[in-house]
Amino acid sequence: MRPVPTCILSSADAPRGMDGHDLDRYVQIGSLTKPLTATVLTRLAESGELQLDDPVEQFLPAPPGTGITLRHLAAHTSGLPRLPPGLRRRDPYAPFDAQALDALVRRLDTLPTAAPGHAEEYSNLGYAVLGAALASATGIDYEGLLARHVLAPLGITEVSVSPPPHLRLHRTGMFGRPVRPWTMDGAILPAGGLWATPRAAARLTVALLVEQRLGEPTPFWQTAGPLRWHNGATRDASVFTGALPDGTWVLVHRLSGDAEKTDEIGIERLRNIAEGKVS
Repeated sequence: MRPVPTCILSSADAPRGMDGHDLDRYVQIGSLTKPLTATVLTRLAESGELQLDDPVEQFLPAPPGTGITLRHLAAHTSGLPRLPPGLRRRDPYAPFDAQALDALVRRLDTLPTAAPGHAEEYSNLGYAVLGAALASATGIDYEGLLARHVLAPLGITEVSVSPPPHLRLHRTGMFGRPVRPWTMDGAILPAGGLWATPRAAARLTVALLVEQRLGEPTPFWQTAGPLRWHNGATRDASVFTGALPDGTWVLVHRLSGDAEKTDEIGIERLRNIAEGKVS
């Protein structure tokens, strides 16, 4: 079995890229996009441009009375399923464009599998709807919102919807050729479509969770006791990042869609740092 290109950045030692990983080339970060989208939501709420409990139909052509709010979408309690219906296997999100999302929004009352606020079900579809609602509420597209409310205030530039092809790092196939990544720059973008260099992703972790340069972190990070964390995976890449209140943090990125293994490496690294077992 070929080694998986891996990089590890942490509060304990120098960044490391192994087996061909590159800390300065753009990689897919999958659902690590979500807490950035949620940070945009929180900052818009703090500025009074909208409220967390605004109903989705206030911004999108959803049927009235669904009961789904922006908070529900961000917290994965909207009752919406994990994925949009009708995805294809090879490049699942390629046909999921703004028109496809609009069609789903117009029948949003038929899609939930549970009443809003009653249960947590992780939903990429929910974050696609959330991103569209934020864009509609402000008249600014998702990329512009992210730049204005997160990236520019932090001085971070190496995060992109579509980085130059020659700066991207891809998983390679059997004969060493780059594998074509999933298309995720359409309606699914706010749920998992961003690219970033590992250094930039680590800087986001530190700025948002450790230094808290934009204030208290959005409540829509995943949590496990004192740990704030999030992961992400596409077919060809996976990432884990997390931070503890004492400033301990780690980010792991691998050119493999095996998120479980990436999470395992990240959590073990955090534990070792906390216990003083860094090697």
